[in-house]
Parts: sequence; C-alpha cells; structure tokens
Amino acid sequence: MKLNLGRFGIIPICISLLTAGSSLSAQKEKQLSFGEQEIFKASRANSPITIDGILNEEAWLKTESRSLDYFYRVEKSTDQQHTDFRMLWDEENLYVFFACEDQYITARERNRDGRPYLDDCAEIFLIPAPDSCHMHFGFELNLYKASNDFIYINNFYQGKNGSVYSYDPDFEVEVTVDGTINDNSDLDRGWTMEMAIPLKLFRGSDRYSRVKAGNQWGFLAIRQERNEVEGRRRITSTIFPIYDIEKDVHQPNRFGLLKFVD
Repeated sequence: MKLNLGRFGIIPICISLLTAGSSLSAQKEKQLSFGEQEIFKASRANSPITIDGILNEEAWLKTESRSLDYFYRVEKSTDQQHTDFRMLWDEENLYVFFACEDQYITARERNRDGRPYLDDCAEIFLIPAPDSCHMHFGFELNLYKASNDFIYINNFYQGKNGSVYSYDPDFEVEVTVDGTINDNSDLDRGWTMEMAIPLKLFRGSDRYSRVKAGNQWGFLAIRQERNEVEGRRRITSTIFPIYDIEKDVHQPNRFGLLKFVD
C-alpha cells in the first residue's frame, strides 16, 4: 500500500476554536441521557468506491457527515482540531472516511500490531450487533498505514480486559497528507484516511444483525492526535462521549449506533 502525498480533494478544512468546541461538547453531553445511544447513519453505496483517500464519489457527499466533537487531554488551543467522519456500505464492504484538520502532522510507528495510536491515527471500533457487549473489532491506523487490528474483550479474566492481536485481517486503506510529516517548522493543513473493510471479516459474529438497510451495529469512531514530534503527549477526540479517558477508550457501553440506510 503506497503512501499518497496528495491534496484533500473537496472537503473544506476549518480551524475549530477551543472555547466554541468545548461548549458544543458540553451541550451534547447534557442532551445525552444515561443509557441512551446516539445514531449515526451510513448510506448504501450504489456505485463502486475507489479507495484513494479522496472524497471524489457522489455517494460520499450523500451520506451523513459528523464531526468528532468530544475532546480529551486538551492542553493548548491548537490541540482541538476538526475531524469530518463519514461511512458507506454495500454488499461487500464497510467504507470509512476521516478528513482531519492538522497543523502538526506526526507519525513514527511502522510495524503492524504496534502502537499507531501514539501517532496521528484514525480508529474505528465495531460491534456487529445493536446492543453493547463485551467484544468489539478494532482498526487503528496511522499515516504510514501501520495497522493495529484486534478483537477486544472486556472483562476477559478476573475483571481485566484482553485483546486478540493474531486477528490480522486484509482490508484496503489509503492516506493523503497535505503537509510534511514530523516537521513542525511549518504549518500543515491536514490528512485524510479512507478504508474498505470487507464484511467477511465479521462472518459468524454478524448473524444477528447483518449489514442491510434498517439494521444497526454498535460503534465508535476515534481520532488520536500527536502534535509534538517527540514524546507521547496526545489528544483524543470521539464521535460519541466516553467516560474516563485515562483508563482507555474501550468502553462499549458508551458506543453509539451505526444504522445502515438506503
């Protein structure tokens, strides 16, 4: 998979102010009552989708667009940057698109099953059923397309969680970068990531809620952001609010719902 140092295509990237974003997050938090799940809609793709990291198919423009408005570990005004998130589906794949504003683009991990989540990174967690449960599939990728993919099990043994890292699925991903990686001497514009995740990767676990119009899955979309070339400080943003970020982001009882629509 070749790294594509391209442009963003047609998504406008805008800078989000820290105070405005924080008030928006607080407002959404108040609106979401305990136990209630937000719904995000993914439209059916009725024509082929080319995985190139560019939002150039009409289907992408017709599906729901949502920003990741819940921010964690924010220390500076430049930490809180906009992410546009979209999804599509067809009979073969789930399609995922992240478009991320980013003034300081960084990445270090090159190995599979490493720690791309310490870099600028896009993540999606999926439960092939509408209700929260103790297992979800995870896909985490940085800008070098170093993938940490796994099956995560909450409360695996004696109250501790576990991960199945031998789950190494084949899927498509492409990245575009508008800026320079690991060079903070200039200001970057951002990056995109587009994925096609085959439905066959969920074979067996999806028997109760197959991907078709009207069905729902549990899911969470996450962005990890690292603005300094050195160190491990990072900012996390999510599509739905979660609890204590210092514990982890694997909180299926806080996942929202992914609804498949025509």
